[in-house]
Amino acid sequence: MNETINLKPIGHVVSPVEEMVDEKWGGVVSKVLLLPEYAGGLDGLDGFSHAIVVTYLNKAKYEPARHLKRRPRGLESMPLLGIFSQRAKDRPNPIGITAVRIIRIGTDHLEVQGLDAINGTPVLDIKPYYPLCDRVENPRTPEWVAQLMKDYF
Repeated sequence: MNETINLKPIGHVVSPVEEMVDEKWGGVVSKVLLLPEYAGGLDGLDGFSHAIVVTYLNKAKYEPARHLKRRPRGLESMPLLGIFSQRAKDRPNPIGITAVRIIRIGTDHLEVQGLDAINGTPVLDIKPYYPLCDRVENPRTPEWVAQLMKDYF
């Protein structure tokens, strides 16, 4: 299967963060600004406290020799892992998925907190957060994940 998939952004991120960083995203307030043809598509989202924002990480650069197997954030204290056991930005398909807190909703924008995407990042989709579908009870993660994510949000 060698299929090409074409996706069109629905908007972009407006954020005070201009450079890619690996921590302190929890306090970042940003906007998802919709393209004009999607204005009004946020109707009904005001009943939700959180949403899932799907982004295209357009500044990421996947290089198989460097990224297929790597240490998270390049830290020597982290184990050597395959790309699919990490949430790194430099991946075969640079798609970001983040659950965010909704602050305010306009007809053409969504103001959120905790979106780990820099200014100008294309947005592919917005979905309401459904606890029944989007949360897993008692998940298991390796010990290194807690250390890695300590200051991320």
